[in-house]
Amino acid sequence: MRYPEPFLAAHGYGGAERRPLAADASFRRYVRLVGGPRPALLMDAPPPEDVRPFRDLARHLLAAGLSVPEIMAEDAEAGFLLIEDFGEATHAALLDAGADPVPLYTEAAEALATLHAAPPPPGLPAWDAAAMSRATAATFLDWWWPAAFGETPAETVRRELDEAIHAMLAPFAGAQGFVHRDYFPANLMRLEERDGPRRTGILDFQDGALGHPAYDVISLVEDARRDVAPATRRAALATYLSARPGLDRGAFLGAMAACGAQRHLRVAALWVRLDRRDGKPHYLQHGPRCWALLDRSLSQPACAPLREFLDRHVPQEMRRNPPPG
Repeated sequence: MRYPEPFLAAHGYGGAERRPLAADASFRRYVRLVGGPRPALLMDAPPPEDVRPFRDLARHLLAAGLSVPEIMAEDAEAGFLLIEDFGEATHAALLDAGADPVPLYTEAAEALATLHAAPPPPGLPAWDAAAMSRATAATFLDWWWPAAFGETPAETVRRELDEAIHAMLAPFAGAQGFVHRDYFPANLMRLEERDGPRRTGILDFQDGALGHPAYDVISLVEDARRDVAPATRRAALATYLSARPGLDRGAFLGAMAACGAQRHLRVAALWVRLDRRDGKPHYLQHGPRCWALLDRSLSQPACAPLREFLDRHVPQEMRRNPPPG
């Protein structure tokens, strides 16, 4: 963890107590600063991270009426931000402590509907079939496949996966908007003093892109890191659809299945990359859940192209993650 002493001192935090927070799967690090002018976090984002997408999207989401950390000071070139500290009440922590999941998930769905209803900011990268195919190949073919089969996949396999994902997502290409891409309880906060969509604080939105809103909904209700009860899933989805009455429900559910299949396959294989490349084998514990979610998605008609690809190349008994490398 880097400590930019002149930067901290210039903004009144030179003498603040520093409390590092637990690291996630990225290269970013956060430190809680206690004793400064107001509660704050220091974000340290060394290369290849970049604080500017976080900064710019924070301003967009604040203007849309959502709760995201205010940017209090920045040194973008060095990779530092001082941001508002929302505290420790993430939805994940509250759920782990035994909180009723239905209010948390419905509040999260209400905020998500507000996020998706707002016009997206200019300049977002695409989260379309091409980008989603590349991202899937980067984990499933580049990491899971060699770990499972002991060899790299043939170019025909790469081409078939790309074609399958494009065919699966093609019917839903028309719906475009700002998507968070990691909208799940660990990135959401309960802000008790706020109401409506602002009651949910939103974190880690720096990878936001232009894509189908169903991707965020499936990220929430089919979480890669925790089980979501069917009743909770139904309540969150009902809240979201009620807030966006103009959506075609049938088409949206189809898009959820397709986006879910792509996400679950990509993330199931991501745990292998985190183990073998980054030395983080504890993420493998989430593999069985992701493969089970993938299996459920593949049962939907919208996912036929990806299901047929996997049936050709990956026997059912191999649809799991290998042990730690």
